[in-house]
Amino acid sequence: MPQHATIQPESVGLSSTRLAKIGPWMQRLVDDRKLAGLSVAVLRHGELAYVAATGLADIAREQPFTRETLVRIYSMTKPLTSVAIMMLYEDGRFQLDDAIARFLPGFATMRVCVGGSRARPETVPAARDITFRDLLTHTSGLTYGFMDATLVDALYRDNGIDFQISPLTLADLVEKVAKLPLLAQPGTAWNYSIATDVLGRLVEVMSGQPFDVFLQTRVLAPLGMTETGFRVGEDAVPRLATLYTRGADGTPAIMDDPPTSIFLKSRLPSGGGGLVSTLDDYLRFCRFMLNQGELAGVRLLGRKTVELMTRNHLEGDLAALGQPRFAESSYAGIGFGLGVSVMLDPARAQILGSPGEYAWGGAASTAFWIDPAEDMAVVLLTQLLPSSSYPIRRELRVLTYAALLD
Repeated sequence: MPQHATIQPESVGLSSTRLAKIGPWMQRLVDDRKLAGLSVAVLRHGELAYVAATGLADIAREQPFTRETLVRIYSMTKPLTSVAIMMLYEDGRFQLDDAIARFLPGFATMRVCVGGSRARPETVPAARDITFRDLLTHTSGLTYGFMDATLVDALYRDNGIDFQISPLTLADLVEKVAKLPLLAQPGTAWNYSIATDVLGRLVEVMSGQPFDVFLQTRVLAPLGMTETGFRVGEDAVPRLATLYTRGADGTPAIMDDPPTSIFLKSRLPSGGGGLVSTLDDYLRFCRFMLNQGELAGVRLLGRKTVELMTRNHLEGDLAALGQPRFAESSYAGIGFGLGVSVMLDPARAQILGSPGEYAWGGAASTAFWIDPAEDMAVVLLTQLLPSSSYPIRRELRVLTYAALLD
C-alpha cells in the first residue's frame, strides 16, 4: 500500500516545534546504544502529522531502520486477533458470557491450582467455566510460562506451552493447555496470558478456516495490511529487523538474526504474539479503530462493537484485580477492555493521556495507543527485549501529548 504523506502539524492542532523534539529523543536512544533503531508515527484527525525513523534495523549489516522495516510486533498481534473474534461475535456465533467449552470441550472440567509442587500440584474444581469475555479480558486463569512467578507458570514451561516456538499445531497445543490447571478461578483475577492464542483457536473452530487464513483473508487483506503476517518471505528478509536484547554492558545483543529467524519458517499462528508488521501497516489498523470499525470504505466491525471493545470490563483498574508482573502497561488507573488496555484515570496512572484512550504493546518494546477524545494515535516500533528495558513508551507519550495545541 502507498505510504501516507505528512501534513503541516498545525493544520490538525499539533505543534511542529514540539513534535520536532521527538527526533532528538530518538537519536539519543540510538547514540546512547540503548536501541539499535526505531520509528515513530503520530496520527491526528486522520492525517499523518509526524513520522520518523532513525538508527539501524541490523547493526552488523548496517541496514537502516525505516518505515518499511519489518518488526516482530508480538503482543500487538492481540488487538487484531480480538477484531477477528469480534467479527464472529457480530455474526452471531457466540455471546461474551458463553463458555468456551461449547467449542473446545477440553475446557469443560478445568481445575484451579491451590498449592503443591510441580510433581504433584494441588487443585480444586473451577467454580465456573471460562467464557469468551474471560479470554478477551485476561481474567480466565490462564498464564504465560515466561512469567516465571508461580507454580502454574512452571507447569507451562515443563509442558512446552509456548506459542512462539512449539512444533505442535494450534489445535494440539490448545488441547494440551486445557489439561493443565488454572492459576486462579475464572473471572477473579487479571493475569496476562495465552488467552488470545486460545481465541485464535476458537476462530478456527467457529469459522472452519485455519486461523492464519481467516486473519489474512478477513482482516489483514481488507485493511490493506499487505506487509503483516506470521511469516517473512525470502524476498523480505533484508527488511526484517534484528531482534536484540540488553547485553551485559547495556548495549544491544542479538536475540534473533534475520537470515536464521524463526519468522522465516512455517510456524504455529500465534494470535497472542505471532505477527510481523511495519509502521505504515499498523497505522492502517489504528485508522480502522479510530474510524470505529471502518477503513477506506471497508467495514469489518460495527461502531457499537468497537465501543464495547474499548470500554473497561474490569471492576476497577488492573491494580485492584491484577499482579504487576510485566511491563506492557501501568496498573494504577488502567483498566482492560476486549483485547486492549483502557485508560481510566491519567492522574492515577501518573502519565499524560485521556480517559477512554486504549493501547497495548509488544515484548520487543513496540507500542501503540489510540485516543478517541483527541482523535489521535501513536505507533512506536523497535526491536529490544524485554520491553521493561527502558521507559521509552512513557517518554514518547509525554512528547506527543505535549504537542497538542487545541
